[in-house]
Amino acid sequence: MVLLLGLLTLAAISPDHDATEPDLCAPQDLVFAPGEEIVYKLFYNWNFVWLAAGEVVFKVEEKEDLLYLSATGRTYKSYEWFYKVRDKYECFVDKHSLRPVRSSRSIEEGKYREYDDTEFDFDRNIAISEVGKSMDTRETSEVSIDPCVHDILSCLYSVRSIPVQDLPGETRLPLSIYLDKEVYNLDMIYRGKTKKRVKGLGKCSTLLLEPQLIVGDVFKDDKGMKIWASDDENRIPLMIESPVSVGSVKAVLREYRGAKFPFEPGKK
Repeated sequence: MVLLLGLLTLAAISPDHDATEPDLCAPQDLVFAPGEEIVYKLFYNWNFVWLAAGEVVFKVEEKEDLLYLSATGRTYKSYEWFYKVRDKYECFVDKHSLRPVRSSRSIEEGKYREYDDTEFDFDRNIAISEVGKSMDTRETSEVSIDPCVHDILSCLYSVRSIPVQDLPGETRLPLSIYLDKEVYNLDMIYRGKTKKRVKGLGKCSTLLLEPQLIVGDVFKDDKGMKIWASDDENRIPLMIESPVSVGSVKAVLREYRGAKFPFEPGKK
């Protein structure tokens, strides 16, 4: 399910951005609020057949002076003969800048295990990570980070606060994301507004985004992903498609609760 979180992840603007680009180091006008809950259904295309593979639940909660973001992913029992997943991502972020304070990942995919707990120190611009194949074997490392870097969850919610609908089509945005003890500087292209038919929602007005991917075991190429977000004040991703190393995947919005603004993506 790390794949789906990767699919839904866009990153913050890196510190060397152009003056015309959004500045995610500055306080953000949030398009979401505590109580928001979004569920995505994940499909995997195998030999030209789309299989319902699992789902991910995203939640926003308030924890004193911070926001608590979480994403819990699991495969359906009907899919687990092929591959079993139980993943959880968590992140505490500043309420205004959405910069991460502390994040954690618990990855259980097939026989693969990884546990990651990271503290972000922006006074010294370092990330302190404890990573290992078990909770008891984690090793600590320090990595230099950009002042505006985000982890997976904080960057997802930060990018939703960018009013991309006010930008011209084909706008290129630089991205900066911290993952697996490395900082990745990538690109995202906002292609413009388009109509897209989304299963369960009908024909929707959307904002089309194409992020550059991190090439590795999951993605063999840095191109090919498409994200259709709602063309409204919420800017919720409605559908994501991407090729992977074998086949392709699709994530589709299934349920949503607690949207900050009126949300009827199929009726605009």
